[in-house]
Amino acid sequence: MSFKSDIEIAREAKKRPIQEIGAKLGIGSDDLLPYGHDKAKVSQDFIQSVHGNKNGKLILVTAINPTPAGEGKTTTTVGLGDGLNAIGKKAAICIREASLGPCFGMKGGAAGGGYAQVVPMEEMNLHFTGDFHAITAAHNLLSAMIDNHIYWGNALEIDERRITWRRVMDMNDRALRDMVVGLGGVPNGFARQTGFDITVASEVMAILCLATDLEDLEKRLGDIIVAYTRERKPIYARDIKADGAMTVLLKDAMQPNLVQTLENNPAFVHGGPFANIAHGCNSVIATTTALKVADYVVTEAGFGADLGAEKFMNIKCRKAGLAPDCVVLVATVRAMKMNGGVAKADLGTENVEAVEKGCPNLGRHIANLKRFGVPVVVAINHFVSDTDAEVQAVKDYVASQGSEAILCKHWAEGSAGVTDLAERVAKIADSGASQFAPLYRDDMGLFEKIETIAKQIYRADEVLADKKIRDQLRAWEDAGYGHLPVCMAKTQYSFSTDPNLRGAPTGHSVPVREVRLSAGAGFIVVICGEIMTMPGLPRVPSAEAIRLNDAGHVEGLF
Repeated sequence: MSFKSDIEIAREAKKRPIQEIGAKLGIGSDDLLPYGHDKAKVSQDFIQSVHGNKNGKLILVTAINPTPAGEGKTTTTVGLGDGLNAIGKKAAICIREASLGPCFGMKGGAAGGGYAQVVPMEEMNLHFTGDFHAITAAHNLLSAMIDNHIYWGNALEIDERRITWRRVMDMNDRALRDMVVGLGGVPNGFARQTGFDITVASEVMAILCLATDLEDLEKRLGDIIVAYTRERKPIYARDIKADGAMTVLLKDAMQPNLVQTLENNPAFVHGGPFANIAHGCNSVIATTTALKVADYVVTEAGFGADLGAEKFMNIKCRKAGLAPDCVVLVATVRAMKMNGGVAKADLGTENVEAVEKGCPNLGRHIANLKRFGVPVVVAINHFVSDTDAEVQAVKDYVASQGSEAILCKHWAEGSAGVTDLAERVAKIADSGASQFAPLYRDDMGLFEKIETIAKQIYRADEVLADKKIRDQLRAWEDAGYGHLPVCMAKTQYSFSTDPNLRGAPTGHSVPVREVRLSAGAGFIVVICGEIMTMPGLPRVPSAEAIRLNDAGHVEGLF
């Protein structure tokens, strides 16, 4: 049996003009800023005009810990959105934009797959509408203005040893993690140690994804702490007088992007913080707008539920006043077998015992999600190599955990392969069964919040943090930041901080290497284990295979 590739399917898509897609949600042509024929930004005026509308139902799609076998979280998000529309529901999809780093590194595209994709696929995985470039420019403008302020006399008395604001770029480049700038003598400023993060880890990215409007955006940008004086007094972006210009650069980027699925259903694609080093959710403004114009909104959170879903619940929902009505947890038979010890090369051979052995990873995620008081349904993302016995093994295990698993064939069949899931999710969402609550209270201490996540979500025995880190957390509490949630930065491949420890480990420790205050975004970043905020390229990066073919089409990106 032969299958078309994702990009072949995407290129055959019969796309409709973006004005027709907007009309499905009541968005008129005058409220769309087109970027070509098949994508557009939604105007701020329209967003404000629907502010008083009743909210639709919010459905979160998350997944087990990622493996090389693949899970298909975005594919399931798109498929479920199409499936809801196919059964007569008015549904929209909300997903993140793709970073160039993983596209040219090792992860590939981020627009779904098979017959459950968002298009235009190539543009979405490359420059799209320029949002990431605007975020990069705004972030680095602030960096330049900090160094310029010091060069021209340093009226704010910034301690050059205590500048906390690094630079960013939307590409993986390990050589930029730790570096010295300002070499070359007096004309080039003061030499100091700094480094780069990837754009998706930028606090500006987090701010854009959590801000409710341009006024809120500018306030949050002004709240960014960029440095300290010798007396440890914080210096804010507004002290550097950068917040206004940064807002100008981000004015268009703040508007959500509207595109379509292969079945011509509306999809908002906006923002893109990684879940292993940031909060892993699309923008609040896209989600809240979608909820005002659709009866059901299907969104996703990055990587496994221990990262993306935890941050969706504890950060995004807390900050935006959102509450999910249902959670869909994506798993595959192949990933269960890999968690059960099967090598990738052997995944095509039936092995029910390995499926059963790997299911505890799935069970851990089910139990964790239930801690938030939200009903959980497991979507088994079907692969052609799956056998009936293997699928049944997953269904039986999920039933033993007090949930249910539904086989989904949206990759091969589009909406027709996911109607069972769509019917069940709509019924749960409409039932009002969700009793959502975040995992911890605002008034808990910062270290106690870290311990709560480590022990209740990761099932660790302890959090390892030296005196310097604990003192820093207490200092932030004394400065009025103790109410903030925590954003855990750790490997996506395991519940632990060891990427090679699959399954459902217990008895491990969570070492905290560094903590960062994101005062504008409104959370504390907790960097655990060996996780990097500037990834490196793999031994053989995807970029080596990416090129234009004779027909002028992109090859190797997907």
